[in-house]
Amino acid sequence: VQLQASGGGLVQPGGSLRLSCEISGSTFSINVRRWYRQAPGKQRELVAEIISGGSTSYADSVKGRFTISRDNTKNTVYLQMNSLKPEDTAVYYCNVDRSRGLRVDTFWGQGTLVTVSS
Repeated sequence: VQLQASGGGLVQPGGSLRLSCEISGSTFSINVRRWYRQAPGKQRELVAEIISGGSTSYADSVKGRFTISRDNTKNTVYLQMNSLKPEDTAVYYCNVDRSRGLRVDTFWGQGTLVTVSS
């Protein structure tokens, strides 16, 4: 499984960005898709996840501002980020779990940098 993230960039506070993560390879049985982020000098943190049934969950810091979604026809997961704040500045990573029986494999994409600054 390969993950290709894109959509990062420089945006002013209050602005919006949409990140995309295209998933390729053996995508059968992928049941969880996530976005993480890592700010300079901080640990990587879970931002949002969407499970196979469509349920979503978010970090408290992004609730009401970020939306995770997926397009199964394109094997792509998105992160719509609105009302961006300087503290959202980080490298954003996509991540998926693939379950086969009792085995769960986790795959990571390369990061995409989001900088929120005036």
